[in-house]
Amino acid sequence: MSKADVFWPDLWALETELYASGKKLICGVDEAGAGPLAGPVYAAAVILPPGLMLPYLNDSKKVTPKRREVLFHEIQEQAISYAIAWADEAEIDTMNILNARMLAMERAIGLLEPEPDFALIDGNYNRGITISNETVVKGDAHSASIAAASILAKVSRDHYMIQIAEQYPQYQFEKHKGYPTKLHYELLRKCGPCPIHRKTFLKKL
Repeated sequence: MSKADVFWPDLWALETELYASGKKLICGVDEAGAGPLAGPVYAAAVILPPGLMLPYLNDSKKVTPKRREVLFHEIQEQAISYAIAWADEAEIDTMNILNARMLAMERAIGLLEPEPDFALIDGNYNRGITISNETVVKGDAHSASIAAASILAKVSRDHYMIQIAEQYPQYQFEKHKGYPTKLHYELLRKCGPCPIHRKTFLKKL
């Protein structure tokens, strides 16, 4: 295994440029759970110590579940500050998933202590983000801070869906985390939706 398999040095390029321009506390922000048929959309905001290198830190979708769990704890232990927030299924149905994603991100940023002076936002949309920021397409593969936020958001949402599966065992949320899989659609047709399903996402039923 090469060093490149473990570390991604270019993940600090964006933050390094911002530090050079005078920014001091930079947070990365990402969300998880925009696509599922059930449950909240989660977001995380993370301020990392400059230059911190965590083995296997990358876009959460490119990290194995086991390594995500390890990184989940390492990020929380070593971050200057981190926060996790969400927008629930009722908010998603009311304002649509795009606006709910941004609401969850803004909530996460607002919980950080100390407050950041700049945010790197995953994606190409930043409506509702009130602090100075820059959007980064595929940011979780280009920024250490966003990658860390990606891990925290993904693992936190997975934990929630595993927990809620105990309350609604008939949907087997622990297997699909609410995503629109064949199994999930089959169980929805059999059982109908439950309170955590996103009503506006169920048009295919």
